[in-house]
Amino acid sequence: MTQIPAWALIPFILQLLMIAVAPLAFEHWWERNRNKLIVSVILSIPVCIFMLTKGMTHNLEHQILFDYIPFIILLCALFVVTGGIHLGGDIAAKPATNLAFLGVGYLLASLMGTTGAAMLLIRPLLRTNQQRKYRVHTVLFFIALVANCGGLLTPLGDPPLFLLYLRGAEFSWFFHLFPEWLITGAILLTIYYFLDNYYFKHEKWEAISADIREKVPIHINGKVNFLLLLGIVASVAFINPQYIPQMADHHAAFPIKFLREILLLLLIGASILLTPKTVRKRNKFTWTPIGEVAFVFLGIFVTMTPALLYLNQHASEMGLTSPWQFYYATGLLSGFLDNAPTALAFHSVAQGLPVSDAVVAGISEALLKAISVASVFFGAMTYIGNGPNFMVKAIAEENGVRMPGFFGYILKFSLIILLPVYILVQLICL
Repeated sequence: MTQIPAWALIPFILQLLMIAVAPLAFEHWWERNRNKLIVSVILSIPVCIFMLTKGMTHNLEHQILFDYIPFIILLCALFVVTGGIHLGGDIAAKPATNLAFLGVGYLLASLMGTTGAAMLLIRPLLRTNQQRKYRVHTVLFFIALVANCGGLLTPLGDPPLFLLYLRGAEFSWFFHLFPEWLITGAILLTIYYFLDNYYFKHEKWEAISADIREKVPIHINGKVNFLLLLGIVASVAFINPQYIPQMADHHAAFPIKFLREILLLLLIGASILLTPKTVRKRNKFTWTPIGEVAFVFLGIFVTMTPALLYLNQHASEMGLTSPWQFYYATGLLSGFLDNAPTALAFHSVAQGLPVSDAVVAGISEALLKAISVASVFFGAMTYIGNGPNFMVKAIAEENGVRMPGFFGYILKFSLIILLPVYILVQLICL
């Protein structure tokens, strides 16, 4: 195998740095999807030339056709279908009500993805709490529970898990992460409930009484999309080489190889046709967020190709051997870069190590558990760790919630609330 030089990782590092720094350094320029695409293309060109000259275009082809395209189509399907469900109403913002919102979101995140669950529930949650003065803590816990940790149980839940699913982890394997999911959810929801009770007792009575008077029953529009969502779940769970071995055949016809993606595209079309336009209008649905993901991850998937090969070749030199080491290494990078490419990077590292226990997705099952849990959980450590985080923050600020800044979020929330919980989960489960 051709040895990958260290300098071949530079485009990938620059791509990740742009994702981390650009929203903070030149926010308005980075807001335009066209600029994201320009950055991705510029950084991808030297990688494509390098892979071509080294006779490794098959690696790049596999990365695009069998990782990037399925990844984007699934995210688009979840985005479009959940964007066709509108949850309306305004009920009393009692601690039990808010706890129910977060608890339901935690359950839904693994079924409709963290992005889908977050976008479905954040606006009704903010409407419910609009009369309350103390709302920041509710949004912070929403980011942690619904936009991140809740998505641990299926490949639909969070992008890194779907990428690991594409690398060979069975759909049902992620159910093995139930103890980590349950412990984390129970602890965070309990902390939130007592904290919200404290703040509720310090609210002004005028605000509480107004909130009680201005109730509007909860109602749902776009219900047909729940059936389409079940179609997405079934497509990912059952349309794969495990159930259809022909899909793994290198010489299989295009419709067989990409049967899952074809059905997901049909479900996207059905959602667009069957959902009344007024429903998406109420959700303020636009194609901008999914366009951003597509353009940014195009650069990530191309530039990470030599990086993954390099990590695989030098895995034994990195000193990572134990699950706890993979857990914190994956977690650190997931919080400050992006959890999807981070999961793939450490999966490649694990592939280069000897295996002494059960093998899942080509690596030690214990290491896969550590990588999976860390990439999902630690995505909540910063605003840039996972895509929905910034989206939830922006929507909250649009609704008058004064959210903490980048470092304020870390110092006042993730370091003192999330990190101790994650350490406890590692000590108990990993």
